[in-house]
Parts: sequence; structure tokens; C-alpha cells
Amino acid sequence: MKRLHLYLLASCLNLISIPYSTAEEILMIDNFESQPELRWRYFSDQVMGGISQGGVKFDTEQGEPFAHLTGQVSTANNGGFIQVRREIAKASVVSAIGVYLKVRGNGQPYYVHLRTSGSRLPWQYYQASFQTTRKWQTIKVPLTAFASSSNWLSKSVKPRSLRSIAVVAFGREHSADIEIAEIGFY
Repeated sequence: MKRLHLYLLASCLNLISIPYSTAEEILMIDNFESQPELRWRYFSDQVMGGISQGGVKFDTEQGEPFAHLTGQVSTANNGGFIQVRREIAKASVVSAIGVYLKVRGNGQPYYVHLRTSGSRLPWQYYQASFQTTRKWQTIKVPLTAFASSSNWLSKSVKPRSLRSIAVVAFGREHSADIEIAEIGFY
């Protein structure tokens, strides 16, 4: 009987400690302070013959910096995207289990694209969608929600192999308008 009590006590203690041992640590990537134009690059489908147009501006509102991606996405001529992308230092997010963003937009869906050391071709990436609202919101996307764009890629994202992160307006004719105040991994 004493052994059963000890077992139950140990089980309860294990349950109590679970939230503390699995607490999410924020692994900050960028909050667009201090010359973000040196870290972030704008790309569109024009690099492959598409006709989407847009750009990214780095701005500040009430002292808070953010990136503002705008443009017209067109699927004509095999196109269909505009994006802002940043490289990730090797091994900087090895313990990541997801991506977080502080964003607001025009109520449209957008995407996060991750590239890894296995993403050798321009059309190879991992993609997950998220919905914007006109108010700032923090969105968390677990790495398990990302789908690979190619059969040549591993089925799941391996944090140790992450090389870049992008916010993308993608895949359909629309006006893009999204602001990103913070983006990183947790």
C-alpha cells in the first residue's frame, strides 16, 4: 500500500511539472529595429517571369517598427507571389517547435515559407498559412503545420536545417497588404 501511495505521489508530481518543463521559449528572430533592410529582402515571381508587383517598406508607428509588404499578386505567366525573406543563422533555432508572428493585414490569408538546407531549388520550401485581421495579433504556427512543396524534400521541417523565413502573399489574384511587427520561433 505504501508503494502505491509513493507511485501516486510521484505521478502527481510528474503531472505538476509538465507545464514547467514544456514551457515555450521565444527564440526571437526580428522585430524590425536597427536597419532591417540589411536583413530582409523583397522577392516576387518576376525572378521567374511572373508579373506580380509590390515591395516592402520598413516603417514605425507609435515608436514600434514593422515591415509593410504590399502589392498586386498575379498568377499570369506562371506567377503568383510576392514575399519578404530573411536568412537564418545556422543552429540559431535548433530547439524551435513553431513560428510566431505579430501581424495585421487586410483580412486575407498569407503564408510563412521556410527554407532548409534541403531546399536546393527555388520552388522548394515548407509552407503554412495564417489569416490576418485589421488589428495586431500574435499567431503561432507549429512546425508540424508546414507542408513541403516538393516530394524531394523531407516530409517535416527539421529545426537544425532551417536557413530562411519569409512572409508571402501567394497563389491567387489579390491585393496584398500585411504588416509584420515581430517574427520568430518558439
